[in-house]
Amino acid sequence: AMDEEYDVIVLGTGLKECILSGLLSVDGLKVLHMDRNDYYGGESTSLNLTKIWKRFKGSEATPDHLGVSKEYNVDMVPKFMMANGALVRVLIRTSVTKYLNFKAVDGSFVYNNGKIHKVPATDVEALKSNLMGLFEKRRARKFFIYVQDYEEEDPKSHEGLDLHKVTTREVISKYGLEDDTVDFIGHALALHRDDNYLDEPAIDTVKRMKLYAESLARFQGGSPYIYPLYGLGELPQAFARLSAVYGGTYMLNKPECKVEFDESGKAFGVTSEGETAKCKKVVCDPSYLPDKVTKVGRVARAICIMKHPIPDTKDSHSVQIILPKKQLKRKSDMYVFCCSYAHNVAPKGKFIAFVSTEAETDKPEIELKPGIDLLGPVEETFFDIYDRYEPANAPEEDNCFVTNSYDATTH
Repeated sequence: AMDEEYDVIVLGTGLKECILSGLLSVDGLKVLHMDRNDYYGGESTSLNLTKIWKRFKGSEATPDHLGVSKEYNVDMVPKFMMANGALVRVLIRTSVTKYLNFKAVDGSFVYNNGKIHKVPATDVEALKSNLMGLFEKRRARKFFIYVQDYEEEDPKSHEGLDLHKVTTREVISKYGLEDDTVDFIGHALALHRDDNYLDEPAIDTVKRMKLYAESLARFQGGSPYIYPLYGLGELPQAFARLSAVYGGTYMLNKPECKVEFDESGKAFGVTSEGETAKCKKVVCDPSYLPDKVTKVGRVARAICIMKHPIPDTKDSHSVQIILPKKQLKRKSDMYVFCCSYAHNVAPKGKFIAFVSTEAETDKPEIELKPGIDLLGPVEETFFDIYDRYEPANAPEEDNCFVTNSYDATTH
């Protein structure tokens, strides 16, 4: 198959690349998908305990008390999926859902003034929440009702505000909300990563809040998120199957994968083991075209194995906690992700927690402490820092489409 011409050659089998090759195949393009590794997933692969131990500790012998290695399916880049979000809509539209089993995530929490609280997403939850005092609850409830009732097509629901022009800050000040309330709405509900949104048109924040509430309602769970049984490691393979159904070709364990360019600097093919497959476009992760990306930051993370749920999360087996940057006096938010044997990612009785953030120092064990302190006793911790890249090329000039590295968020 290397001597054929393809519309697109995709390099790397990370989640993003597999979704793209699946969708391009469904659209009728001829796709060749290659990976230098002998496993699926690239940076977003899923590892058993032996592989985790080897990667972070350098040896293969794992302690007996942690259980059977193959019962661990630990995503290196765990992401909960918004139940009503774009990715889930793609999964349903392409029927990839038939290869996967999803389960709702138990809870979504936010760190505020040293404690964790369930994120209230509706007017009813706002009234029950212990995040706010009595009067603030009433103000927040009014704001939530405004957001719930807001319909872009129905001017009556706008209450005289043009959300395409008015900033989020102006809308929030109309409801008189306190800073701590604004903090959890912006970072734990609308899932903004910084505070620039306050001075941008409010429509984006309102749409994000609506997506959260719709996703929460969709599965009647305690959170708006879902996550596949056995973790995200199943997703790249599911999209690979989809691609194959539509005639896509997959090749793992292909050394080198060198992108070939013509005199004008346009990619025209990929060479591996002395053979060149021709193509019109190349899609790849940053590791295949290091000259066409720029380093934009680093992610610090801790992977923890525990034998109990995170305290104060109502014994949730799967949970996200967002620690807004303002609460920690940091430049960026911190995220806690926890999953357990209930999602088949660990042996019975075991829980896996991730703590991640955009690194501001070289010492993850110190920097991640606020998140790790929420976990309670931990059996084993692995620390890691990795670089984050973004494309710096012009795809219309070189036919190369490079994906961004995975960020610190857990959604």
